[in-house]
Amino acid sequence: MLKLLESFFEKARGRKLVAMEFLRLGLRVDGLGKIYFGKVEIQPAKIGRALGVDRRVVIETAKAIAHDDGLLPIFYRLEPRAFIGNAAKALGFDTIEIHADPRKKGIVAGVTKVLAGEGIAIRQIISDDPDLFPEPVLTIIIDGKLEAGVIKKLKELTFADSISVR
Repeated sequence: MLKLLESFFEKARGRKLVAMEFLRLGLRVDGLGKIYFGKVEIQPAKIGRALGVDRRVVIETAKAIAHDDGLLPIFYRLEPRAFIGNAAKALGFDTIEIHADPRKKGIVAGVTKVLAGEGIAIRQIISDDPDLFPEPVLTIIIDGKLEAGVIKKLKELTFADSISVR
């Protein structure tokens, strides 16, 4: 996906920045070049202000996406999702953050095997796309609190650069 955007917006750094943010946030672009967060239409001026670009760059980006047969089918299907990681403590959940090489196989399987073996229910798993996030994180929100023994088992997993619980 990143290569497609790099190629398409090769000579338009501002548009590439806007398109990347659409992807990160799950902002949908329709066939007319309108921008939506779920079903809510978002004004280009507000997006431009937030990204530090002129609203016209946002409008031009959305229209370019709308008129491209390769990009529109992708951006038309994007959806935002709630990330509860930062609110987990207030909800009574623990959050496990794992920093590892995102191209390694079995990271999610290794962690979920430990959690399942301990009878721990998972509320949410979010894995950052390494092409969209320079330092991707695997975030797992669990139902309740982790005990010290489980944390020890997780930290014994060899694939992770670091594992933290908050």
